[in-house]
Amino acid sequence: MNYGQYKNARNASWQCLIDYNINSLPVKVSQIAKQADIVLLKNSVANLLSKNESGTTLIQNDKLYIVYADEQSPQRCRFTIAHELGHIFLGHLFSKDGNGFATIDDAEHSANVFARDLLAPACVLHELHALTSAAIAELCNISLEAATYRAERIAELERRKAFYLHPLERQVKEQFADFINKKKNLP
Repeated sequence: MNYGQYKNARNASWQCLIDYNINSLPVKVSQIAKQADIVLLKNSVANLLSKNESGTTLIQNDKLYIVYADEQSPQRCRFTIAHELGHIFLGHLFSKDGNGFATIDDAEHSANVFARDLLAPACVLHELHALTSAAIAELCNISLEAATYRAERIAELERRKAFYLHPLERQVKEQFADFINKKKNLP
């Protein structure tokens, strides 16, 4: 993935947090979907996913549906929904047939960056000094595996002191200010 695509995914996650007025962790992906008029469907009800598929986005009668493998852990389901939201908000979808979508090249990695940054915003974790995999997993309600990837990226951002360089990130920090202050003042 080139840096331009990475920045687009990162910026889109910040814009999503701002647009949907998300101001606390863990991020409620169901709230974003509801506000965006996207229907979330458990695969145990829809039975549309293949065995190795975690989720997909479909359209029917001009309505978007995210189908997710609800037999997976709640943390994995949250990441899958955030990933599918990434495909939608990043404009990766084009019609495959009357009911579904296919994705363009590099879309999977971009959607993963979007999901990671949406569920675990680096600036919030930085402010809370939540820099370990365990702390990130607990605070953001994501899997330890996803939190490990996030911790690695945050370590790089910390090393480079690469926070608040973009106005959207500064806006996210401000939007989370009450949550950050409350968390910092807990015993």
